[in-house]
Formats: sequence, C-alpha cells, structure tokens
Amino acid sequence: MTIYDRWQDFPDYIIGITKEIWEDRGVETLDRYYGENIPVRSPMGITRGNAAVKASTMATIHEFPDRELFAEDVIWSNDAQNGHLSSHRLITSGTHLNEGQFGPATGRRWTIRVIADCAAKGETIYDEWLVRDYGGLVRQLGHDPLQFTRDLIAAEGGPDQAVMPFLPENDVDGGYHGIGNDNEWGLRYEQDLTRVMDQDFNHILTGYDRAAIGQYPGAVELLGREKIAGFWIALRSSFPSATFRVHHRIGMDADMLSPRAAIRWSLDGTHDGWGAFGRPTGARVHVFGMAHAEYGPWGLRRETALYDEIAIWKQILLHSGDL
Repeated sequence: MTIYDRWQDFPDYIIGITKEIWEDRGVETLDRYYGENIPVRSPMGITRGNAAVKASTMATIHEFPDRELFAEDVIWSNDAQNGHLSSHRLITSGTHLNEGQFGPATGRRWTIRVIADCAAKGETIYDEWLVRDYGGLVRQLGHDPLQFTRDLIAAEGGPDQAVMPFLPENDVDGGYHGIGNDNEWGLRYEQDLTRVMDQDFNHILTGYDRAAIGQYPGAVELLGREKIAGFWIALRSSFPSATFRVHHRIGMDADMLSPRAAIRWSLDGTHDGWGAFGRPTGARVHVFGMAHAEYGPWGLRRETALYDEIAIWKQILLHSGDL
C-alpha cells in the first residue's frame, strides 16, 4: 500500500495520521504507521521501538484528554532512496485534567508549538526527530523551568540515575540518510541561520522583514527584527564557542503558501557565556534545534525556531550539581 491509496498527498497523510492517532484515539494504528524498531529522537533522549511510542502516546492522552493538534505546515521532500521526509509544524493545546508526568491535575490550559521530522516509505514512518516547546508547556502549567528540571532529575532517581538528554555520540541509525533538497529557499534559510550563528546579528536587521514575527521557546511570540535578534543573541551568547551545524534542509515554493524552508540544526559545545541560561557553568551542552521560515518581498517574514529548554537545563544541572 502507498500513501496515495488513501491520502490525497504526503502532507495529507502526515496531518491525517496525526489526528487519527491522537485525537481519534487510534493508538493501535501506530502498529501500521510506525516501524517496529523506529527511533524517535527528541532533545530529552531517544526512544526505540513502537511499543515505547504507544506507551508515551497513551500517557499523554490520559494526562491531557482534550489535547488537539493543529497543522500549521508540512514542509517536505522526496527521493527514491530515502522516501519522504516531512517537517511538520503544529500548534498543540490541551488541559491538564489528570495526574501524570507533570504532577497532579491543575486544570490549566496550555498552547505550544512542535516540529516533527518524519521519514516514511509507503505508509510506514521509519525514522523521526521531534522538538516540542517543553519550556512553554511547563510555564503554562505553573512551573519554573529550572526548578521543574531539578524536580525531574530527582524523580528519575537523582543525577546518577537520571536519563541523559540527547547527545550526538549516542545517536542510532534509523535508516534515513537524506539531507533534504537543494531548493533555493532552503539554501537561503541555511545561509541566514549560519550567518546568525556566526554572530552576524546585524544580518537579522537587514535580512528579515521589519514586521517579521518570531515564535520561540517559552511560548514566546516576538514582533519585529530587533526583538528577534535579541532571541538569537541570548541563545548564542550562552554558548559562544559552540559549533553550529545544519543536519537537514528542505526548501519549498508551492501549495499556495509563501516560499518557505525547514532546517534541523544543532549547537554543540560548552556553556561558557552569559545569556539565556544564566551564569556560565562550563557544562558540555548539545542544543537540538528545529526551525521553519517563510519569506516575502522584504525578507524573512516569519520564523518558528524551537529547542527544548528543559533538556538544556538538565545538561547544565547534571554538570554543575546545582540540584
């Protein structure tokens, strides 16, 4: 079976199965849609196998039974060897109605963004990368991200037992070896992010639309390139000597939408500067990032860039011992 036997196109497949799994309670469909040994990488670590994906899905549905997932975009590529790769940007919201990972039910509403990259052949997803705005979620549930991370480490049995966040040397080969495509908009966004990470922050003031909108960790939305520059400066200044790398790039100019791009990227190095993560600690930190951008006649007009604040704080705290 191919996706086109049931779905209109690849984005329709990605959006459709997301709703079927989560909102329509079709957890058992994961046995068909996800490969048995699929690795799912997030900044908090790697889960391996569909049984783990199903268990996590059920726990989330239990804790947030009214959760909804709204597709903002699916940016995708395809090649004969690797199959389809989607970069799916979602707005997801729910209410904390039952006790679970985030503690006793609070009745609080939350809304965050998520980006998920999935590699698929036929109707089966076989490799996945995922970043959710974990910091935005815990804030809206009434927690301070730093203290929440301390509590998480304690709940996992302390620093000797805590699950280590994702590090590239611990990655596994899930079978997807593509790098996206060479569309001009993906190349442009890669160049834009590379200049920013090379500390050319003036490039934001000249290359982004003056009315650009940025959506960032902490459920933050910023208007204007000066504030957007502030976001990137705060991140980069925390890790000034870290190495920036682009792992995957897709560009598109189709589907009645603006020219757009999806980038999966990382910063790998040392917490050796003052910035978004406070006093430098010397911790080795890997920032697992994903970002989407849209372009218009006056430059980059919308950017959604996500990393997981909790995963970063966890690496810092496990190094510093400030528990």
